[in-house]
Amino acid sequence: MPEKPLTVATYAAGASLAAITLFYVFAPNFTIDSDTNSARKKGVVGLTNLANDCFINSVLQALAGLTDLRIYLIRENHRRKIDEAWVYEEIVSDPAYKNNPDWKTHGLQAGLVTRGLKEILDALNERPIYKKTISAGPFIRVLENAFKQRISRQQQDAQEFLQVVAERLCDEYHAGRRARQAARDKADSTATTTNSSEPIDEEAVEERLARLAVNGNGNGNRNGSTGAAQNARDTPKADTESLAARSEDEDGFPMEGKFESQIECQKCGFKPKPTESTFCTLTLNVPQTSSSSLNACLDGLFKTEYIDDFKCEKCRLVHAKALFEAQLARSTSESFRRKIQDAIAKIQHAIDTDPEKPPTDVELPPLQDAPTYRIAKHTRLTGFPKIMAIHLSRSIYNSISQKNSAKVSFPEKLQMGGLLNHKKYKLLGTVTHKGSHHSGHYESFRRQNVSLPFSTPNTFQPSGVFTKSATSSAASTPRVAATQGSGDPSPVASTPDLGFSSTAGSSNQSVDTLPRPSTDSTSQAPHPTTTTSNSRRSPPFPPIKDRESDGISLKSVTASARSTVSRLSHSARNSRPGSPAGKTPTTPTTANGTASMSVPKAVQARRRKQNNRWWRISDEKIKEAKTSEVLGMQREVYLLFYELERESPAES
Repeated sequence: MPEKPLTVATYAAGASLAAITLFYVFAPNFTIDSDTNSARKKGVVGLTNLANDCFINSVLQALAGLTDLRIYLIRENHRRKIDEAWVYEEIVSDPAYKNNPDWKTHGLQAGLVTRGLKEILDALNERPIYKKTISAGPFIRVLENAFKQRISRQQQDAQEFLQVVAERLCDEYHAGRRARQAARDKADSTATTTNSSEPIDEEAVEERLARLAVNGNGNGNRNGSTGAAQNARDTPKADTESLAARSEDEDGFPMEGKFESQIECQKCGFKPKPTESTFCTLTLNVPQTSSSSLNACLDGLFKTEYIDDFKCEKCRLVHAKALFEAQLARSTSESFRRKIQDAIAKIQHAIDTDPEKPPTDVELPPLQDAPTYRIAKHTRLTGFPKIMAIHLSRSIYNSISQKNSAKVSFPEKLQMGGLLNHKKYKLLGTVTHKGSHHSGHYESFRRQNVSLPFSTPNTFQPSGVFTKSATSSAASTPRVAATQGSGDPSPVASTPDLGFSSTAGSSNQSVDTLPRPSTDSTSQAPHPTTTTSNSRRSPPFPPIKDRESDGISLKSVTASARSTVSRLSHSARNSRPGSPAGKTPTTPTTANGTASMSVPKAVQARRRKQNNRWWRISDEKIKEAKTSEVLGMQREVYLLFYELERESPAES
């Protein structure tokens, strides 16, 4: 048969091409990611320290390991790129800071620091094969350009630098949101003006809709056309509502949280309206003891605080009412008594309704004469940020400034909130300080997790970085195994004998014994020679004798390709120092020889081990550490970075 050599050659060429393609696609990721002893993974990108920059380097390295922060930076920069340029060029002033100069507002709307921080964090999250060190100089120049002042390169506080960066990012987010909202309002007003200046020709609309109704149904409906015209007039309103709903769906700055303070007078029990404030870093005072804990420091912030000599608004009105009643009892003038009675009635109305709004037409006694009482102050968190940045204040101010070197134990998993609003946080980074209050050195610990932009669980699927349900993953590109598909066979599934799966039988088995993909979703033919009338099944196969000769040739070609891939992978693994010899990637199989997608126990153990691994970074010096070593830095810990755990966290 003249087509037989051509068929064998085609199969051989396809198998060889598939083998080469699979090796060049998956071998680099596999050889770097799968070996835990690889010397190429013994570090991350470091930062040079040219002029006392350890306070900058430590904070940037800690921020580089925060997944939610990196997702926010990607989304915010992407949002500013896809929007029109004029949206952020028109100045929209902040109602709270109306005196800000235009250059500062324009810089906030442009997102200068947001873009600069994304670039430096992207560079720090590269996976270098060999030692690599970069400089934080470009980001420092971005900050100096944003604030139009130079940053001192003397000994500085890492918490102050973190607060400057975090608050600037928060201000840029709100400035960008105000600019987008102003652009929506402008578009809505333009659409409304257009509609009002050019009214809809109802007769033309009704005539056209009636013509369409006749063409479609053979019956014109005047009421339906009138309703359609009404819907046409209501379209701008619907668009406005959808734009407003879209603006409410924006994810805010992940480090911004909210807390409210409530005071209560211990004399009259009056509670003014709570004062709500926002924060980007939560500052906790370390008690002056030999040892303490993070929970104790949190209790010190949120415990009830009693303050003496406070002037309550309600008590002031009650005091004024008592004075007016005393004057009323002594007075004999009818006009004066009516005036006093009117003032007492107004004061009583203010006491009953809102003591914080005293009557404006009644002259109250001077504020310095108002009585003072004791109040209780309560503070609680009302908005939990995605990233909880905690600053442990170790400063002691007596005659001289000193550092509080008390041990502060902190957990790997932090529980926040109450029973109805319970939150779980996971420790992702710390900044430690060694030295005195005036000098020393900062280091950072960073958990070894691969952030979303560089984690590719499935190489051939789009990344989910712009979705709200995106989760981080420490797993690298998984091993690809031949599977039995239910649809059109992929190149991987159509070449199951290329060395990426192992079978229960011999490695030189015939092609006839290999599982074939079928497009039937209900059943599969028990024998290749069985014929049915179902058009969804695979086409009939050639006779057995012809397939045996083709199978022998294809078997030899695929076996040769498999051995070539195995030798290349084996040589690549053994060429690195410290890599174990003789370890080749295998995929677990089921009883019938098909590849299984279950994760091997060795991979699960490696993931659990990787969850216990950290980077200890001191400028350009980088080494590995364990969780126990991180939690043991109780005397040196200064900044803590916790990230909110998702409902279904991936293994990291």
